[in-house]
Amino acid sequence: MAIVVNMPRLSDTMEEGTVASWLKKVGDKVEEGDILAEIETDKATMEFESFNEGTLLHIGVQEGETTKVDELLAIIGEEGEDISGLLSGGSAPAATQAEEKVAETPVAETPPVIEEKQEEAPNQELPEGVVVVTMPRLSDTMEEGTVALWIKKEGDTVEEGDILAEIETDKATMEFESFQSGTLLHIGLGEGESAKVDELLAIIGPAGTDVSEVAKNFKVVASAESPKAEAPKAEAPKVETPKVQEAAKVESKKEAKAKKPVKGERVFVSPLAKKMAEERGINLSHVTGTGENGRIVKFDIENFVPASGAGAVGKFVPAGQEDYEDVPNSQMRKAIAKSLTKSKFSAPHYYLAVEFDMDNAIEFRKQFNSIPDTKISFNDIVVKACALALKQHPQVNSQWFDDKMRLNNHVHIGVAVAVPDGLVVPVVRFANEQSLPQIGAEVKELAGKARNKKLTPDEMSGSTFTVSNLGMFGIDYFTSIINQPNSAILSVGSIVQKPVVKEGQVVVGNTMKLTLACDHRTVDGATGAEFLQTLRGYIENPVTMLV
Repeated sequence: MAIVVNMPRLSDTMEEGTVASWLKKVGDKVEEGDILAEIETDKATMEFESFNEGTLLHIGVQEGETTKVDELLAIIGEEGEDISGLLSGGSAPAATQAEEKVAETPVAETPPVIEEKQEEAPNQELPEGVVVVTMPRLSDTMEEGTVALWIKKEGDTVEEGDILAEIETDKATMEFESFQSGTLLHIGLGEGESAKVDELLAIIGPAGTDVSEVAKNFKVVASAESPKAEAPKAEAPKVETPKVQEAAKVESKKEAKAKKPVKGERVFVSPLAKKMAEERGINLSHVTGTGENGRIVKFDIENFVPASGAGAVGKFVPAGQEDYEDVPNSQMRKAIAKSLTKSKFSAPHYYLAVEFDMDNAIEFRKQFNSIPDTKISFNDIVVKACALALKQHPQVNSQWFDDKMRLNNHVHIGVAVAVPDGLVVPVVRFANEQSLPQIGAEVKELAGKARNKKLTPDEMSGSTFTVSNLGMFGIDYFTSIINQPNSAILSVGSIVQKPVVKEGQVVVGNTMKLTLACDHRTVDGATGAEFLQTLRGYIENPVTMLV
């Protein structure tokens, strides 16, 4: 008898899980204790083993997809067993009890539920061997993705494990590999275009298969998200709309290929072409795009010939002419804007500014770096000092949630790293337990991964406190926005040589300004001040960190 396997609760705070990878596929034999899948929770990615034996008959949540705890994950039973009753009986992912009752009526009379579109698409009379590939969920906070680059093109042969495309998420640009073999029959998104998670990305199947209807039907299902689509089958205009849109698309294509971008209009350009243009100093507003809808592609940059004189049309261009370029917001930039806006306007920020004497720290670092094969930075000293101080002030190491305040006994410090698209915060875990060289090596490795967009979601999650250092850019003093759900963030300025008073004498000294931004819901002023006093003791006398 078939057994329904639901999304397990793998941590005490887990409410939903994402399938990171399936280790078994439909049709495989499953023994008790076999690893079925890797599940990404709110804390870690964990192996999930089967407690049943049989054949894996159905997978309800595809890799990269998310569903709530106790919703259908898979079905195990006897080979060839009929499970249509389980599938039509309301066990599909994210189906509510109300939806289950609707599912009891004939399928032909019931419009598909939005949450079930990923499950519905493959069942809409797909040609044999054809698989719909949807936009994967490549990070825990990802809501939509942008195709940065297609590695495969339509007509290419695809093997399981081949890299299909590079997908830009809200955190990084990641390679997306195929889990099917066949021919890439259809690409649903062009380079630079975005789609929400689970929307059509591509279609793979046997060479020569006509999948135009599959692509069109999938788009119709996706369009049901519109509030006007309460009864899609009763609205005849919906059948007409795709044809009208397609005709308009063809016309716009013809016009776009014959035109150059007009100053002030948005320039459509592939990421690769944009990079090549920047490297060659080419103004994109002077380039004619030959790609879809007039998009500027690699071919256009390679074959671009600058017009002599004032421009391609030979008109006089006066000095001081207005010129600008509209750059579409990246997924990372959108995520930064969303999270920082939420933090700034939901957490009551206040700031505590201090200035530390750095003479001892400078001498300490000099002596420490005299040890062969050892090199630490002032930032490493700050991270270590913060970690030790946080252990003594758990209120500053806390996190705010709507229904509770969490005092963390562990110290995971996020280190803000600037990247071309914005800012990412990789996390140094258990920083208080690491030595200065260990912290230095880990920060260097994480920063390198951040700049190369190779950070994993796990390496960017779980911080309990954040350090943002702009001292290396010559910034003396600044304030930062709290990285929620953390309660505080420390802004570190540069070390400045200036006159100071020591033992009643004016002498040359070295100082560094730091600013602690606190969430007043969790950290009171006196609590923040006490933390800074402890931090001063470690930074002004760093040898105490070694005791």
